[in-house]
Amino acid sequence: MPDNILVPVDGSEQSEEAFEYAIETFPDATITAFHAVEAGQGDLGTFSGMTGDIPDDEPGLEHSEEILEDARQRGEETGTVVETKRGRGRPDRLIVKLADEGEYDMVVIGSHGRDGVSRVLLGSVAEKVVRRSPVPALVVR
Repeated sequence: MPDNILVPVDGSEQSEEAFEYAIETFPDATITAFHAVEAGQGDLGTFSGMTGDIPDDEPGLEHSEEILEDARQRGEETGTVVETKRGRGRPDRLIVKLADEGEYDMVVIGSHGRDGVSRVLLGSVAEKVVRRSPVPALVVR
């Protein structure tokens, strides 16, 4: 059983299902809810989950904090240890980078269910994470 699980969250129904799956399936694990704030073109790096390290006018910060607060509250409701982190840049790259740092045993990620042409044209964060993750990645549909 994994002890530390990384769960990317973006406020979508799919990411909420992945988060719930991680809580229900691995109740003794520490779960880190991670939200990526996309910063336009390119990967501008990562910043910590502490708002003091983020400029007050950072685009998407308020929405990001709401998503992470929901995760913290759900953890409290279920008695699950939930930590939160936030990064700025391309979600797939940030998720893989966190997984690669060796702190996590598994990534549990929601799938937006794209297939066919839309997947080819738009790409899929879950698909990229599954292909590049150094730890097991479980996709929840």
